[in-house]
Amino acid sequence: MPDSTGTSPTHIARLVREAVPPMHPGGRPIVAGVGLAAAGLRLLTGRGGATGLLATAAAAAFFRAPHRTPPARTGVVLAPADGTVATVGEVVPPPELDLPRDPCVRVSVFLSLLDVHVQWVPVHGRVRAVTYTPGAFLSADLDKASEDNERNAITVETAAGQRVGVVQIAGLLARRIVCPLTAGDEVAAGELFGLIRFGSRVDTYLPPGASALVTPGQRSVGAETVLAELPPVPGGDTGPRA
Repeated sequence: MPDSTGTSPTHIARLVREAVPPMHPGGRPIVAGVGLAAAGLRLLTGRGGATGLLATAAAAAFFRAPHRTPPARTGVVLAPADGTVATVGEVVPPPELDLPRDPCVRVSVFLSLLDVHVQWVPVHGRVRAVTYTPGAFLSADLDKASEDNERNAITVETAAGQRVGVVQIAGLLARRIVCPLTAGDEVAAGELFGLIRFGSRVDTYLPPGASALVTPGQRSVGAETVLAELPPVPGGDTGPRA
């Protein structure tokens, strides 16, 4: 019999699933480890049950991967991460990105421990290159973290030939960058693609002529905030390739 009151267990379970974001697969080993450690401590000492539950819940919340709805706009670069815009300025892109070695606009987003730590693809296109670079674990809010820290660089080329670089940068506490993308993958703007465990930073390098639409101190919402407008390309488009 249909539930007309909205109080059936099935209806309530569906509401809970919609309200609680799913967990990124890359965080499951960490959450499982925290849960097992909490259970072991409880068995050995008979204490810490509530603390263990809170720690496990906090770890699960950290690795949440909320659903996002990209804006219905073409020719734009979406924010690849939640966080605070730290810097917007011209720099020479790092050599691991498949970009010209000329100054371009870089938008850096700093992720605190309380931010969502998954990343989203900023533009429709094809992955040209993915390059992992080992490095230090300086505080991610430092400008030199872009050059010195462990990082993973992804270059995406739109159908019109415009290249956008995204660099996942480990932070002071981060020890693991997750990115399943490989060269040749077709990707869509707003598509979930990666994860950085704990405090971190994500840099976006814009193509020549792109206009940044955010300023330092502004909050960005991954897959929804428009970071920049791509320059028009005569006879081209920035949508997904066939």
